[in-house]
Amino acid sequence: MTTPDIRVEKGHAEPEEVAALTAILLARAAAQPEAAPARRGRDKAGWRRLERTPGFRAPHSWQG
Repeated sequence: MTTPDIRVEKGHAEPEEVAALTAILLARAAAQPEAAPARRGRDKAGWRRLERTPGFRAPHSWQG
């Protein structure tokens, strides 16, 4: 006797119910993922966080 690939942890499932669940799982696994929507804009922010800037700034810098 072989070990089943799917088992019921709690309760009792009829063989038809296990077959239906298996069919659903296999159909979902075989489905192609939807195409990702096209992204607009930049991938990163146009500003920088102050804590990530280098410690030294030139005295003539406009950044403060």
